Amino acid sequence: MPRVGVGVLVLRDGLLLLGQRRGAHGQGTWAPPGGHLEFGESVEACAAREVREETGLELTRTAPGPCINTIFRAEQQHYLTVFIVATCAPGMPQRCEPEKCDGWHWFAWDALPHPLFAPLEQLGASGFVPVAPAVATPSP
Repeated sequence: MPRVGVGVLVLRDGLLLLGQRRGAHGQGTWAPPGGHLEFGESVEACAAREVREETGLELTRTAPGPCINTIFRAEQQHYLTVFIVATCAPGMPQRCEPEKCDGWHWFAWDALPHPLFAPLEQLGASGFVPVAPAVATPSP
């Protein structure tokens, strides 16, 4: 059965926050913060929770992004990833879940590291370019 994931494209000064995945499908690939949408949770609330849990950062602005359909054949998993484009409060991202991520780094969209996590790779191949949202996000 397909699952819903939320990927958060956190932008700061034109750079995108990515971490190298550990201990899950896509191990060794670069991905934005994100995770599973929980029962009854809004996509925006999921984005804020996942970024806080994984990086310690608080989101300040969000905007909906595209959805990507990914089938991980080797793992027999199917995900619909809903992307959120966001900005965050000042501060350095922390490695809050060392079992899941090797650390956080900022990258230019046109100079992303490789290999990319499949949904992010598909997003880039689609021609989408994230732009920081201009309006403050209301509290979830």
